[in-house]
Amino acid sequence: MRLLFLGDIVGRTGRNAVIERLPGLIDRYKLDFVVINGENAAGGFGITEEIVRDVLDAGADVITTGNHAFDQREALVFAERQPQFLRPVNYPLGTPGRGANLFVARNGARVLVVNAMGRIYMDALDDPFAAIDREVSACPLGEQADAIVIDFHAEATSEKQAIGHHLDGRVTLVVGTHTHVPTSDCRVLPGGTAYQSDAGMCGDYDSVLGMEKEEPVRRFLTKVPSGRFQPSGGPATLCGLAVEVDDTTGLARAVSPLAIGGVLEERLPTFWG
Repeated sequence: MRLLFLGDIVGRTGRNAVIERLPGLIDRYKLDFVVINGENAAGGFGITEEIVRDVLDAGADVITTGNHAFDQREALVFAERQPQFLRPVNYPLGTPGRGANLFVARNGARVLVVNAMGRIYMDALDDPFAAIDREVSACPLGEQADAIVIDFHAEATSEKQAIGHHLDGRVTLVVGTHTHVPTSDCRVLPGGTAYQSDAGMCGDYDSVLGMEKEEPVRRFLTKVPSGRFQPSGGPATLCGLAVEVDDTTGLARAVSPLAIGGVLEERLPTFWG
């Protein structure tokens, strides 16, 4: 199975790049399953149902989120009726929507996707380790699931690495989101789980985390906000990672970072030709 994960969509330029480029990537690489974090797609804060539909129509199978999941208030409503939209599984009981779901890939494989949020320098949610363990135990790899993808939306690389090692050999992919900067530790862990501390973002990298530079820089210099953060509108880079999955075990055969367009150096998976 061929799996693609794309990092946080930031603003109009990020979502337009995804919508324009994703169909071609699916066709070029014969992708079986696509997961995209979309939590910053609406003006840099949250996501609307219209954007959810547009990204799904472009070929995404699942949209994950994080701490900005409900910045757009309509998400509190559509989260219940959009099974392909996930918010962190470790939100408190009673939070609208779902944090995990089982999907069918283009090749017929059953793919469990779990979205969880870290607790270091983040909102104090329930224990993500226990929450993920519950989902993975209820739908084990090789039994009820042919592949398992974990989007771990977290600030601290230590917490991300710990969850990766904790799940190594039990899931297909553990990938971090939230910091919007792609890390250089993309690899297959000893137990066969593909891992990267952060997938980066789909947005303009001539920015501060996808936002226009002036306001963040001014706040660092003066500690005084003078306006709202606005998504940067320059050419976007699609950032993420590609995973070749062993259909027998559900573990990763190979993983590669991906970067297309914008100001970053292009990186494409070589194992797909």
